[in-house]
Amino acid sequence: MGYVSFGVILAILASLIMATNSFVVAALVRLLWRTEYPGLCFVLNLAVADALVGFTITGLVAEELYGPGHQTPQKYCVLRMACITCPSAASILTVILVSFDRYLAIEHPFQYLKIMHAPVVGACVGGLWVLACFIGFLPVIVHSFQQNSYHGQCTFFAVFQPTYMLTVFCVGFFPACFVFIYFHCHLLKVAALHAQQIREQEPSGCAGPCPPPHLSSATKAARTVAILVGGFVISWLPFFVGSLVQIACQRCVLHRILERYLWVLGLCNSLVNPLVYAFWQKEVRLQIHQMFLCMKIKVLPLFRVDNHPHAPSRAAVSVHAISLTHLEE
Repeated sequence: MGYVSFGVILAILASLIMATNSFVVAALVRLLWRTEYPGLCFVLNLAVADALVGFTITGLVAEELYGPGHQTPQKYCVLRMACITCPSAASILTVILVSFDRYLAIEHPFQYLKIMHAPVVGACVGGLWVLACFIGFLPVIVHSFQQNSYHGQCTFFAVFQPTYMLTVFCVGFFPACFVFIYFHCHLLKVAALHAQQIREQEPSGCAGPCPPPHLSSATKAARTVAILVGGFVISWLPFFVGSLVQIACQRCVLHRILERYLWVLGLCNSLVNPLVYAFWQKEVRLQIHQMFLCMKIKVLPLFRVDNHPHAPSRAAVSVHAISLTHLEE
């Protein structure tokens, strides 16, 4: 993949990430204004972190379009890569926080609102960003994580030592991935127990024609967990595993594959997150659909050509309210 092609791909990916997450942020802010459900604050923080991921990678687009002849000072490159790593770490940590919030809501439903009140939510989000900034700017604090032989081309492994990736993997990604899988496996276990209780309470047979079979709650929960865990692991695990292979095998030259393909695959997680965590919630889907209706009503008349200027105008425009049931259908 050439420099220009990679720069175009980064530009398209950054635009999609910022546009999608910005729209989700607007929908969640409007929804939180009415509901004040604490769990939505963590999803909002996830959308903000992913939008910042898209914003920070725009700085690399110009350098890729300039080609290999463009020289970037080492201090500037270190700060740029730290600014990219910080929201990426915040996105990964927020995914863990969202899974913990759902685990707490299902495991302790009656004490949930007493535990997750405003100060606790603020402390969780604030502590998460402090930890993400520490992970991202660790090479700025510890100079031994920076490369001694920097040649002016600003890439991740050109400015950071491989030991930095080993530290991030052992301290950050591996424990976070373990906790993430544990929480969702526990949620899957709870869903299976609920489905078993429902089957035990249902009658063994039906006198008339039986209704068509539907997906059980356990099957739906398994599908949801598979998508959540699979999307997270498939996005970031190849990059970290490839980085560990590069550390173990000094003769292997995997920097180009890691920076051109596997890192971009990890960035795609910031585009998948709003689709998984926001659009799959009924309230958020309804809010987004209502925002599209408002945009349609306000924007489309601006492009409509009136062929009959003397025709009487409509007295009012009817806006139909959409319920959650209609939206699910």
